Amino acid sequence: MRRSCINLWIVVALFVPVLLSLRSRRGETQTQTTPSSSSASFSDSSSFSVKLANTFQFNQRIRDGSNLEYDFYKDTCPQAEGIVRSALTRIYFDHRDVAPALLRLFFHDCFIQGCDASLLLDENDGNSNSSVEKQAVPNQTLRGFDKIDLIKEEVEQACPGVVSCADIVSLAARDSVLLAGGPFYPVLTGRRDNHQSFFEEATDQIPRPDDNVTRTLHLFNLRGFNARETVSLLGGHNIGKIGCDFIQQRLYNFQDTRQPDPSIPPDFLRQMRLNCPNNSNTNNNKDEFMTSKPMSSVFHSKSGMSYMQALSSSVSSGSTFDTHYYQSLLRGRGLLFADQQLMAEDKTAKLVSAYASDDGSTFRMDFARVMLKMSNLDVLTGLQGQVRLNCSRPVTS
Repeated sequence: MRRSCINLWIVVALFVPVLLSLRSRRGETQTQTTPSSSSASFSDSSSFSVKLANTFQFNQRIRDGSNLEYDFYKDTCPQAEGIVRSALTRIYFDHRDVAPALLRLFFHDCFIQGCDASLLLDENDGNSNSSVEKQAVPNQTLRGFDKIDLIKEEVEQACPGVVSCADIVSLAARDSVLLAGGPFYPVLTGRRDNHQSFFEEATDQIPRPDDNVTRTLHLFNLRGFNARETVSLLGGHNIGKIGCDFIQQRLYNFQDTRQPDPSIPPDFLRQMRLNCPNNSNTNNNKDEFMTSKPMSSVFHSKSGMSYMQALSSSVSSGSTFDTHYYQSLLRGRGLLFADQQLMAEDKTAKLVSAYASDDGSTFRMDFARVMLKMSNLDVLTGLQGQVRLNCSRPVTS
């Protein structure tokens, strides 16, 4: 009974910041639908299952994570989350760039068919000859797969065949954000792993660095994210370095003109070109160029820029996980064309301005809320899917 009371207080403490962020805040230009007043239900006192169906509104086709639970593994592997946290912390202090890598890996997994660890597969439903998500052009620069494998091995040693790779990815992403100075948010667990990988969907539907704002908003809207949530999620770009291969087309051959993007301020163009000198390959077709690059080569390279670098030296910035991404966009100093495009539409520009104009608390609250929503996107639960023993291979009968 005492443990139940303690657990209840833990749940309440974790969710108070997220629930507070559901209020209408600065930057809103239109009235939004108000969630049900019963936004979090603790009806099952034995398991404290947290029901989110009334908290966040999703497209009807999306499984909203309402079957996930707080502390799902409390009986079967109570040390699971602690193992993930401690293993990632050790990795982080040796490799600080693991935080943005795992955040990006989490996003690319969840964005295609939901948070089901399908991105981690090396074969599709047992067919080693079929293309997998890892091979899709937008995913060829991802890294961190080996770190997920290391964490999975430690979890398997403690609790064989219990904790899914999908849960490990979601927990590792949350802990990465926290280690990088970002906000804490609760991660519900109980996800199952997909036995399939979705190469075509990953090729076509992952947002691209050269997307305009219309396509970016459309892709996120298909997954139940409104403009505010989209602008908040893109703020995750404020940690890590963006490789030069994602920038060079904009600097030297924008839209096949053999000229730079005319919207880049001249002083910033000079700064970007110093960091990313011309590569003769940028005159080639950009899809062929990106396809020719070895997997993860962009982020293993030291060349590139961060949004902290993008800010003028006269602009002060606090922690690495703050509003400098939005401040950069306000000054026309977005590194990616898709990022700077947020200033091209009134509703997104107002949100950028709102995030940039306060002490960062609004962005952090919104980011925590939308990361919780993203982690519940289209998940497999119960008897759906499987629990892989090795994250790169499906379980075969």
